[in-house]
Amino acid sequence: MGAPTLDSLDLQIMQALQLDGRAPFSRIATVLGVSDQTVARRYRRLRNTVNVRVLGVTDENRLGRQSWLVRMHCTPDVAEQLADALAKRPDTLYVNLISGGTEVVCGMKPRSRKERDELLFDRLQRTPQIVTVTAHCLLHSFYGGPLGRLNKSNALSPGQETALRLPPPVSPDAPVTLDEADKALLAMVRRDGRATLTDLQKATGQSESAVTRRLENLRSTGVLYFDVQYDHGPLGQDVGAMLWLTVAPRALADVGRSLATHPEVHFASATTGQANIVASVHFRSPDELYTYLSEKIGALDGIQAVESALILRQVKQLSYEPTR
Repeated sequence: MGAPTLDSLDLQIMQALQLDGRAPFSRIATVLGVSDQTVARRYRRLRNTVNVRVLGVTDENRLGRQSWLVRMHCTPDVAEQLADALAKRPDTLYVNLISGGTEVVCGMKPRSRKERDELLFDRLQRTPQIVTVTAHCLLHSFYGGPLGRLNKSNALSPGQETALRLPPPVSPDAPVTLDEADKALLAMVRRDGRATLTDLQKATGQSESAVTRRLENLRSTGVLYFDVQYDHGPLGQDVGAMLWLTVAPRALADVGRSLATHPEVHFASATTGQANIVASVHFRSPDELYTYLSEKIGALDGIQAVESALILRQVKQLSYEPTR
């Protein structure tokens, strides 16, 4: 069977959910000028055909925590096993198998320095099949998080975007502290961002009004945002790659801002290490990747070196469950 075909309404619904992952179908329907039943039916079809999922994601920076990108070069016989094991850990955000199947890259969100050190300096370093481990702290996000790839699809008109977009979160003066009910709520929406209030009540033991109030507080402080995950193929994004850019310090901010405007870029961040910007990009073909590197990246002032690697398999996206 061929890849499913998505039409303009499908893309509009997906972008609407990226803007507000818990938007009622009735609100989306009103903005798009269709019926509630049409939106609900299309959403069910998108779940079945391109694995669309809305997931709640925690912004670790708002909790006073650091996010890390870890690169592991290993022997070919252990790469997939290592990737699968990392995907099952609750402190990994995503896991990619790249570079001819001998390198695993994962995003980490350790909840404490102890957890970070235990993984980086103990478990991984003592695994004999792992040749090298390098850990890079993400310093500043240029694109990613609540700004998903679907926001660049232009499926919605500017007016429709304005009608669906939530107010921007307010940065708290100090790191947000979570209680047990908050943690239970975040764990539930991490598995299903559109979980019903009834399900959230059961998971937290809170009343409907308390759940609603907690959700609003977590979202308004930026601790919680929602991401739409999907199979990239039907949207012409079969070829994924990671880029490590070495940029002159004077040009770091300008290059980062430029990357954020590129439709091909799903994620870009300043990072520690010799390569001081990391980016995730998607294309229809390797030839498009070549054109992007030679024309768009090549045109940016201040870039001193570029390392690129194709993503062979995305083992885990922003969830606890490995993807196959």
